[in-house]
Amino acid sequence: MSAPARKLPLVTARPRLRVLGIDPGTASTGFGVVDSGAQALHTVTGGVISTGADVPLERRLAAIAGRLSELLDEHEPDALAIEEVFFGRNVRSAFAVGQARGAVLAAAGAREVPCFSYTPQAVKLAVCGSGAAPKDQVQRMVGALLGLEAPPASDHAADALALAICHAHNSGLASAAGAKHATLGGAKPLDSGLASAAGVKHATLGGAKPLDSRGVRAQAQNTNT
Repeated sequence: MSAPARKLPLVTARPRLRVLGIDPGTASTGFGVVDSGAQALHTVTGGVISTGADVPLERRLAAIAGRLSELLDEHEPDALAIEEVFFGRNVRSAFAVGQARGAVLAAAGAREVPCFSYTPQAVKLAVCGSGAAPKDQVQRMVGALLGLEAPPASDHAADALALAICHAHNSGLASAAGAKHATLGGAKPLDSGLASAAGVKHATLGGAKPLDSRGVRAQAQNTNT
């Protein structure tokens, strides 16, 4: 008598992709971690890394790199999506963004996390359907796409989550390992190096978390999730 046939489990779910989105800046760096599954997007965390204007620049950049290192180690993203530097009328501001961007890429590069760069227009087009969408529309659409109770209160956190959503859409839910340093839907692949840690003020979606800020207190910045 032959053995009864075993029914194999039906596997329908596609691999999860976890993306860390970063909106860089020396004063405020927004971050957002998004999981992209077979049918939906889910927020893991998000918030803002803030540094004081009275702190020397090298310590501010080290603080950003240090907090990003913690986020990368804690959430282990498959890819990092970061905003491209835009040299508009305010060149000074663009240089500041570029410096913070370098600190972020250094932290990711130390962990061999593939990084992808998107222009603000590409992100707005992916999230809102228009490359000229205003910031408040981006905040509302991020809240809607992620199923949040309310849009993120911080536009920096909202922009970071939008970057993560943009990359998740462009990746087609593929594994970031297979897409490493590949061009996805207009994204520019990046290379990065190594960074060190320092103090920082940190605010997450759920509230504030104190870090080694050498006397600087962390301040909560609720994004209303």
